[in-house]
Amino acid sequence: MQYIPNILFVLVLVAGIGYFTMNIRKVIRNVRLGRSVDRSDNKKERFKQMAMVAMGQTKMVRRPVAGILHLVVYIGFIIINIEVLEIIIDGIFGTHRIFSFLGGLYDFLIGSFEILAFLVLVGVIVFWIRRNVIKLKRFWNPEMKGWPKNDGNLILYFEMVLMTLFLVMNAADLQLQALDAAHYVKAGAYPISQFISPLFSGMSETALIVLERGAWWLHIVGILIFLNYLYYSKHLHIMLAFPNTYYADLNPKGQLDNLKAVTDEVMLMMDPNADPFAAPAENEGEEGEEAVPEKFGASDVADLNWVQLLNSYTCTECGRCTSECPANQTGKKLSPRKIMMDTRDRLKEVGDNIDKNGGTFVDDGKQLLNDYISTEELWACTSCNACVEACPIGISPLSIIIDMRRYLVMEQSAAPSDLNNMMSNIENNGAPWPFNQMDRLNWSEES
Repeated sequence: MQYIPNILFVLVLVAGIGYFTMNIRKVIRNVRLGRSVDRSDNKKERFKQMAMVAMGQTKMVRRPVAGILHLVVYIGFIIINIEVLEIIIDGIFGTHRIFSFLGGLYDFLIGSFEILAFLVLVGVIVFWIRRNVIKLKRFWNPEMKGWPKNDGNLILYFEMVLMTLFLVMNAADLQLQALDAAHYVKAGAYPISQFISPLFSGMSETALIVLERGAWWLHIVGILIFLNYLYYSKHLHIMLAFPNTYYADLNPKGQLDNLKAVTDEVMLMMDPNADPFAAPAENEGEEGEEAVPEKFGASDVADLNWVQLLNSYTCTECGRCTSECPANQTGKKLSPRKIMMDTRDRLKEVGDNIDKNGGTFVDDGKQLLNDYISTEELWACTSCNACVEACPIGISPLSIIIDMRRYLVMEQSAAPSDLNNMMSNIENNGAPWPFNQMDRLNWSEES
């Protein structure tokens, strides 16, 4: 009978970690649906970027209030969960505060955890007020209605409860230590819970043990629930921010990638010695037959590259991109945040389709273009890169917009009339304007 709690703990732990692992495998599978892109260059620069942006939060603090609060919550939540290691060992072996042999170091650690827990609690309360009382505009855009809004609040409630349970657990433990209760060693420093502990001073030893054990169990189970909730939440960025910043594009913000097929065709046209009727080597199929040309641009998630799909899973929905977007500021329909949210929603839909059909995608008659993202949104973009610069974790909504525009222009000839006129003028006149090349210098003859 004495081992039943330990067995139950192991079962809960294995179930929680197992379910989380299963869902993370789905994320990896879905990301790999994207096209291949090589981001293995400049490893030193990539590690530096990951350390500065993901770990150092350098882009978060550009907005000091939100940035500093986020830094406190991030550091506090991560460091406090170091104690989860002790909880796991205690839960498996039936010990209590197994690391108490560290003496003064243990006191320092527990005291630090408590201060950080209190700061996290204050931080998430401020975040809740900013969202629900002050109602900052970027948290109330149309795309933030329904689940995105509820998700943002739910994660704050999660953190409030977890930090409160941690402090209540310690406060009850402190009372039990004062009563010399069996199994409760005198260890740790409690700068915050010492103010909560007097609330429990009139309780019996048995009631205190029930309170301490109840808070202990709810805390660890809550952490496992929180861990598995991440898959369904925007807060998956807690983990994905690191690979996302590592694999981010290191090229200058204004530099767009060229389609290789188009580049090869242009080079062929410019080579006086080339055979214009010869098919490029990469377009040849078996026995020299010409393969089906590669699709230009993107109309669905499988046409995007895997880094763009990773971007969609990593989006924090903070809205900094949309708040900086000049098109959005002038009332256009475009919201870079919505572009990322739509991409993620479609990717999850495709993943669910694959799961439902035994590992194979069955055409559902939908695609990212039109069913999720409208052409009006795509053509509202000014390609200014403000959204890319504003993102605190290196996401590029612009790259998705550009690829979808390429599909519209090169596959469907569906560019806006003004753009079609400009391209026709470039083709016929060598300039965007509707003037013959022979007339270009006529202005100089005017008196």
